[in-house]
Amino acid sequence: MTEGVDRREFLAGLGVTVGATMSAAVGVPAVAGIAYAQDKPKGNIPDKPYRIGHMTFFTGPAAVLGEPMYKGNLLAAEEINAAGGLLGKRKIEILKADEAAGTDANVKELRRLKLQEKIDLFAGITSSGNTPALGPVAEELKCLTIFVDGCTDFLFDKAVPNPHYTFRITNIQSADGGTCALAVALTWPDVKTIAHIHPDYSYGRNAFDHFSIITKKLLPKAQVVSEGWPKLGTTDFTSHITKAIAAKPDLLVSSVWGGDYVAMYKQALQYKMFDKMKLASTIAFGVAPHAIGKDHPEGAIAGIHSNYHFSYPPGNRWPLNKTFIEKYHARFKEYPNFQAEGAYTMTYKLKAAVEKANKLVGGWPDDDAIIAMLEGSMTAGPAGYVYIRPDNHQGYKDAITGFSKNVPDYPFPILDPNRIITIPIRNLTAPPGWPKGEPTSTYTWIDQTWPQVKV
Repeated sequence: MTEGVDRREFLAGLGVTVGATMSAAVGVPAVAGIAYAQDKPKGNIPDKPYRIGHMTFFTGPAAVLGEPMYKGNLLAAEEINAAGGLLGKRKIEILKADEAAGTDANVKELRRLKLQEKIDLFAGITSSGNTPALGPVAEELKCLTIFVDGCTDFLFDKAVPNPHYTFRITNIQSADGGTCALAVALTWPDVKTIAHIHPDYSYGRNAFDHFSIITKKLLPKAQVVSEGWPKLGTTDFTSHITKAIAAKPDLLVSSVWGGDYVAMYKQALQYKMFDKMKLASTIAFGVAPHAIGKDHPEGAIAGIHSNYHFSYPPGNRWPLNKTFIEKYHARFKEYPNFQAEGAYTMTYKLKAAVEKANKLVGGWPDDDAIIAMLEGSMTAGPAGYVYIRPDNHQGYKDAITGFSKNVPDYPFPILDPNRIITIPIRNLTAPPGWPKGEPTSTYTWIDQTWPQVKV
């Protein structure tokens, strides 16, 4: 690429687009949900339950993000079980574990679930602070694992650089900061001063790094004027809010998430913070949708972990999403977040892999046969197509974000249906074969291959 390219031309070349969803995703008759044709299984299939150990946050402020993950897994399991189970014989049984116990306790619980409870699959995880600790243990235990989230690049860049048993379904973490930065560059290219508030652990640092490297390329005149690093689980954000306001930035960027984000934005309202600056978040609307109040600032870039919001894709274009929303709402009396969609899709991806492996080997396939079918697989879910790269076992789907807006149909804000921003994920992450880098491979790929825009 040449130096000094036009910003808008470069964004268009990346495939960054903003547009309407064309219609609401709900409010139409239900049709069949995710369906993968299942022929009569080959060979003898045991009727022993298929046990999934599902770990996520069931308590604390992170539960508003994590508990929907379990509900998505549960809904898919109930649907599969109603049809007889995996390969028509093995009913899915889910064992719950609370991620809020802490990393050391989570590692012990994974060992217990595999060695004592004899789980067939380990799934879940919300925090990116946990997957790098759990991934190596899953490999050691030879425990088939599909992380729904815990999306740090560090997992497959360093902790498990050559995964066999370990997979992840949710977009890699560097896509979060990158999606947010591209949305800012597209929407507010005249931003000159930026304040940051991020949780002081791996997710926040990753979001800051990848937002910063892209703004360095696309908004070279923008300067960071304030940084706030609250601890995960912080309940009082006053000092960080007042510090940011005092710096008088054009824009606040934040990756605070879950109940922490709800607390932060509500406290910021008391200081009229959003009257003084624009807001761009990597994951504001990642929580259960009903957790965000009508008082949330409108027009903010309200990130969803670059993965999924129930309002997109629209039902007239993507029936799988419409049906998922309707079934989830009927079962739990709420709307799904990206965690719910991820766990739901993960369960059906497992089902598809088991069925394909059975056709090849007959009987109940062993883990290696299932793994072979997961590697390189492309399947459809409510959010669209998700692809598992065979070299790193990472799931990829096109990234999206949008703008918060109150609409009459819901008692909470959603992403503005007329301003959904979409980005092809292949243009936002390091390609296969790119060397491992610091702080991530995607960071060095952007730094070394993206051009500097004209100023």
